[in-house]
Amino acid sequence: MNIHEYQAKQLLKEYGCPVADGVAVMKGEEAKTAASSLDGPLWVVKAQIHAGGRGKGKFKEEAAGEKGGVRLAKSVEEAAEETQKMLGRTLVTHQSGAEGKQVNRIYIEDGADIETELYLALLVDRETSRVSFIASTEGGMDIEEVAASTPEKIITFSVDPATGIQPFHGRKVAKALGLSGVAFKECVKLVGQLYTLFIEKDVSLLEINPLIVKTDGHIRCLDCKMNFDSNALYRQSAVLSMRDETEEDPKELEASKYDLNYIALDGEIGCMVNGAGLAMATMDIIKLYGSEPANFLDVGGGATKEKVTEAFKIITSDPNVKGILVNIFGGIMRCDVIAEGVIAAVQAVGLQVPLVVRLEGTNVELGKKIIDESGLNVISADNLSDAAQKIVKAVKG
Repeated sequence: MNIHEYQAKQLLKEYGCPVADGVAVMKGEEAKTAASSLDGPLWVVKAQIHAGGRGKGKFKEEAAGEKGGVRLAKSVEEAAEETQKMLGRTLVTHQSGAEGKQVNRIYIEDGADIETELYLALLVDRETSRVSFIASTEGGMDIEEVAASTPEKIITFSVDPATGIQPFHGRKVAKALGLSGVAFKECVKLVGQLYTLFIEKDVSLLEINPLIVKTDGHIRCLDCKMNFDSNALYRQSAVLSMRDETEEDPKELEASKYDLNYIALDGEIGCMVNGAGLAMATMDIIKLYGSEPANFLDVGGGATKEKVTEAFKIITSDPNVKGILVNIFGGIMRCDVIAEGVIAAVQAVGLQVPLVVRLEGTNVELGKKIIDESGLNVISADNLSDAAQKIVKAVKG
């Protein structure tokens, strides 16, 4: 689960991390009062969407001279004016996709005199099964770009969970960032605070870009991106309350209500599969035969007829879907349950595109019989390769 920058900074502040004072607004008429509550003399007005690159982003139908989704204001009136200009409009960044995201929230915060921009992040390293730090002197840039062009400017290390965070970890980061004096000491402290926050709140990614050194020598978290482990949200009620469902794909949101593992993609063949590994293999073979998957969808091993029906409805709700491939290997999941779910879904929403069904495993003959006797216009397949070729052929004509 993702949260907005201003929400991430609320959590940083709770753990004692250095952040600027700021106020989030959702209505234009609130902007002047919000800006007035801050000291100035410089205000930063930031569009709040779940996508990076806001400062370099562009609004759809952008007027000449506009400055993206992060703007500076030198008065309360100017801050309120910039807020009014951005609210309700669609911001397109390199991470939002071409469709962009509508700006429903603005964060107004105190500006800062910046001397140096740095990069600092924590994430779960799947290779070591530990929390890892990433630090670089190249703050303000995409870390992928830094890794590609100047990888020597990135330092990474993991923290042994047996010892937890130690002062030497903080010193290692501060030294890698070239800090000295008060900034060095503050960085050592910050590293401990961030690690504690990461563990206690079940964070999966915490990125501060940039971490700045101000002209007065102190450090500040100027921007923050924070993602959380969705599987741990049951014990993070405060974090869950920060969820902004307007930022999520409606199909993915609907799928989560039925405990379906669904991710929308850009292709044309909808997939319904049981098991994440089989789902990945199904997507790969669709690409192998010349098409693109429209989604990743794992209905799980214990799916019910109702769950399968909802999964089918979600797939067919995607206007990009020109064909559907159901690929089920029945182990815990029975093929007859899948067949009944598919029939119920087709009867409920109709079938406007080609449908290929490949069943194998528990009760496979019963499942095939149910589909054959349903009267539906369904293409049967004997194996995965056969199924992929048939659905690609049906879609491509």
